[in-house]
Amino acid sequence: MLKQRIITALILAPAAIVAIFYLPLMYFAILLLVIIGIGAWEWGPFMGFDTTTRRVGFVGTTLFLIAGLWTTVSLNDLWTSSGQLHSYALAVLWLAVAWWIFSAFLMLSYPKASGFWSKHRSVRGVFGWLTLVPTWLAFMVIRANDYQVDTYHGAQLLMFLLLMVWSADIGAYFVGKAFGKNKLMPNVSPGKTFEGFLGGIASACILVAIAAYLLAWNQGQVITVLLVTVLITTVSVLGDLNESMLKRQAGVKDSGSILPGHGGILDRIDSLTATAPVFALCYVLFGW
Repeated sequence: MLKQRIITALILAPAAIVAIFYLPLMYFAILLLVIIGIGAWEWGPFMGFDTTTRRVGFVGTTLFLIAGLWTTVSLNDLWTSSGQLHSYALAVLWLAVAWWIFSAFLMLSYPKASGFWSKHRSVRGVFGWLTLVPTWLAFMVIRANDYQVDTYHGAQLLMFLLLMVWSADIGAYFVGKAFGKNKLMPNVSPGKTFEGFLGGIASACILVAIAAYLLAWNQGQVITVLLVTVLITTVSVLGDLNESMLKRQAGVKDSGSILPGHGGILDRIDSLTATAPVFALCYVLFGW
């Protein structure tokens, strides 16, 4: 399994980097729309959908909601000429933050508080929209930042986010395997440990410290980014645990099988669904 994971990652990582840096904004948005569409398809079993028609229906409504965002705020208008984020996009990012705070409560109280949502497919569907739709918008907010002046600026920000999440995942995996003893949230994901969680944060902070040194950031920048890194790596665990909770409730092991060694698309982007909106909002509020 580890060998499969490594091989798949060695293929996916370069492909993601090429797409982020070299796809024009419109094509990147379309590619991301396809990825979110696959994620919506994989969300179907979380809702108990066992027919193609129902799953296609959920995919269609998810893409319709994203299309509504796209037509309301065009990609070129996400950021104003003065560097301010469009108020509509900002509201969606805050909605996503509210959802992840609420999701944290659901996970901390699982399975006691699962009664009100586990029995209603529509509630789980809303959970899916709150998870997937802001993810698309957050990626586009980050990628489109300062796009008219420097087409690579947003790509660098996205790579910074991906590197933080990837380093946290890798650090958590290996530290957890080597030293993990205390379960982080056994009712939701028995395999995750508190030691692995701390290892993930440490790995991401080390990566950021190296980047800060190489880029000669000043003290204020370093402190800001390290604080954001701790926040992002903590939030990334929420995304992972949220999917684990839904899979456990639905009785499924993986969201899909499209990625050998990794499961489905949702299994690969679960951390990003939580971190992308928070990262985008942090950049809007603080910058660095």
